Amino acid sequence: MMRVLITAGAAGIGRAHARAFLAQGAQVAITDIDAAALAVFREDHPDALAIEANVTSEPAISAAITQAADAMGGIDIVCANAGTGGPAGALETLDAAEWRACLDVNLTGAFLTAKHAIPHLRAGNAPLLLFTSSSAGLFGYPGRSPYNAAKWALTGLTKTLAMELGPDGIRVNAIAPGAVEGERMERVLTAESAAHGVPVEDMRQQYVKGVSMKSWVTAEDIANTALFLASPAARFISGQIIPVDGHTETLAP
Repeated sequence: MMRVLITAGAAGIGRAHARAFLAQGAQVAITDIDAAALAVFREDHPDALAIEANVTSEPAISAAITQAADAMGGIDIVCANAGTGGPAGALETLDAAEWRACLDVNLTGAFLTAKHAIPHLRAGNAPLLLFTSSSAGLFGYPGRSPYNAAKWALTGLTKTLAMELGPDGIRVNAIAPGAVEGERMERVLTAESAAHGVPVEDMRQQYVKGVSMKSWVTAEDIANTALFLASPAARFISGQIIPVDGHTETLAP
């Protein structure tokens, strides 16, 4: 039975991951910073462990990972999924504190999760460390430089950790979602609409226009890819950034 830890697992992509792994019979533990979302998740999924923790706090994420490992008897798969959209606007208009906060969640949170999960993965079965990146880690992204920089950094982290951990039998990959239907993307559209001074619906159509399949993806599409990467069929896939985006052509407006 797979033992899976998912950060930011109470909503969005993380919740879809949790539901998909639970449906496969896995043991699942999630962390999240949102107490209200955690309460709903616990009610919906009483068979999973749900821990309140901020991935940017090393003591908190270390304790959460230890708690999850103790409860499940170990950890085989870690989905480092926590992220934030960060501020929108031209770089010279951005607040330095907002820049740091965006990198802190998207990049440092991934680092801290990996740091404290790796010892458990070394003792796991067919271990996998899976980051949630973005198509923003594959293209330039005008008006979203903090998010863009953090997601490009995840590419380097993924490939470097695949090299460091490969001799231990630990695979490391990242999924790069495109625009994902849901509340988070609606918040992104609102922020970008304000930053560019255009209607929200125009921003939505701009995203659709930049995708070959002319459609957004769902959180379930991302979770299905996570299931594949965790399966024996993917046992020699490591160090890869896997786009699930309908083929993004451009993120430029």
